[in-house]
This record gives sequence, structure tokens and C-alpha cells, in this order.
Amino acid sequence: MSSKELAHRAVLLEEALAALEVRADGTYVDATFGRGGHSRAILERLGPAGRLIALDRDPAAIEAARAIRDPRFVIEHAPFSELSRTLDRLGVAQVQGVLADLGVSSPQLEDPARGFSFRADGPLDMRMDPTRGVSAADWLATATEQQIREAIGGYGEERFAKQVAKAIVDARAREPLVRTEQLAAVVAAAVRTREAGQNPATRTFQALRILVNRELEEISMMLPQATARLAPEARLVVISFHSLEDRLVKRFLRACAADSLPADLPIRARDLPQPPLRIVGKALRASDAEVAANPRARSATLRVAERSSADLDPAVLQRAFTGHGPDAWRS
Repeated sequence: MSSKELAHRAVLLEEALAALEVRADGTYVDATFGRGGHSRAILERLGPAGRLIALDRDPAAIEAARAIRDPRFVIEHAPFSELSRTLDRLGVAQVQGVLADLGVSSPQLEDPARGFSFRADGPLDMRMDPTRGVSAADWLATATEQQIREAIGGYGEERFAKQVAKAIVDARAREPLVRTEQLAAVVAAAVRTREAGQNPATRTFQALRILVNRELEEISMMLPQATARLAPEARLVVISFHSLEDRLVKRFLRACAADSLPADLPIRARDLPQPPLRIVGKALRASDAEVAANPRARSATLRVAERSSADLDPAVLQRAFTGHGPDAWRS
């Protein structure tokens, strides 16, 4: 199998499809098209009356989606935080399922021109949508040492964040940090203790990517929108790839699946108000066989919830999301 084929392999494909319980006549959302592995599999299970709406903020993903010539399929260039706005524009009130495969895609990582990886030199960009926002290089050029330390410590969970931040500020005083190779070398010099099998720049690059793309904020905006659009008994399926994403998803699902009244009230269980979501099964991880065939699957976690007929209480969302800074995702 070529590296290109490996890069396009969808993670936890069969598990995600089983969790969605695709109905032939249903309308579904693939909130993160990527290179379309999940989308193509959903289309194979839809009948003539079915419909699939895919979103992605990466122009390269939009271009790849044009290869799917299917009247049941539509691709929208939008971040998944604009899910509700996109569905309104398409005249879709409710859907039978939403799949969100979070994080960076393998094609993005494999392209040095995108600047996501320290494995090959390229411009220090890291934007999932290069047409919007501020690049990693531009942010590092103006951020204070404290802001850099907080971002790397919070989003990258880097225990040497203080040392890395100081090294970055010292390095940029000598010359602008505009290449991935430059940044990786600066971090390697600052992080003296290396974890087995991990490049010392791994956590710093993760932190900058999350910050530049506002990834956790995007997730916090998408989850309630997706939940509100689910028809009764429809499924929300989320695949995350690092602990910060998974904690956020888990917190949201638990908050929306919990009873809103104290457990010691003298009320029969059947008379309690129904929560808007029901958690389906336990979190799933990729099998050893899938990890061996696709190393990216090693860190993937899949969580599933089913929509009830209850209204989505804004107070539930307030309990689920308490902030958007680096330290807000630790609990």
C-alpha cells in the first residue's frame, strides 16, 4: 500500500458506520470531509432518497470532494462551527446523524507546504484554511512570552513550556521564525528530556496548530449545534485524536445525558425530565489490526450519543463549557 493510500484511509470506519445506524432514506452530516473516506462509505449505505451534507474548511478537501458526482451529496466550504448556518442555507431542519472526525487530517500533515509537521521543512503556517486567519509564524512573531508559554503548556500539555517559550522569544530576536525546521530546532534545544519515540517538538507543534485553528473553540460550538439538529433517535458520532478533544467531547455528552434534577428528590425515575442525549455504549478505540495498518488510528477515540425528544436546555451547555482558554480543557 502506498503512503498516499495510507494517508487517505478513514479511521474507525466500520465502527463509525455501525454507530450512525445509517437509514437508507436519512439525511446525514459529515462535519469533517477530509478526503471523503467516511462520506463515501455513508453514500454506499444510502438509498435514492438519502442525502449527505459534508463540510470542511480546507480548500484542498473541497477540491477532493468534487470527484464525488452524486446527486445525494453536497460539499460546503465551512468550518463545522457553522453547521447550523449551513443547514439553514440548505433548508435542512433535522438530520438522522452527524459524524465529526476531529483534528488534523493525514493529507494536511503529509504536505510540507501546509506547515503542520516538523518531519519536513516548510512554511510555518498550520492553518486548516489558508485563506483565513493568522498563521503560526505570524502569531509567534507578535505573541508575548507569557502567551506562548500558556498556549504550549495548555494546548500542548508541554511540561517544558516555560523553557520553550523563552527559547522562541530569544530565537525570534535573532531572526524571524518562518519555517517548521527552524521552530523544531529551537524546541529541540530547549527540551532536554525526550520521551521515548516522540520528537521533542511534538507538543509545541500540536499546541500551535490547536491555537491557530481555534480547534477546541470550534468543537465547543459544533457539538450543541449538531445535537440541536438531530431528530429523535438520531446519532451523534465523534472521533477525537488527543486528550483535550476527547475530554471536551466526553464532558459535553455527559452533561447532556445527565438528569438535571438532584437524584435524592422524591420523584419516580420515569417521571424525571428526559435529558436531550443518551450515551450509547463505551468509548471505542481502534483495534490492534487497524493500528498496525494505519498508525494514525492509535490515538483515536470514538464516542456515540443518541438524541431524545427532550429540548436542549441552554443551562446544560453552560455546565458543559466553562471557558475557551488553554486551562479550561483540563477538568
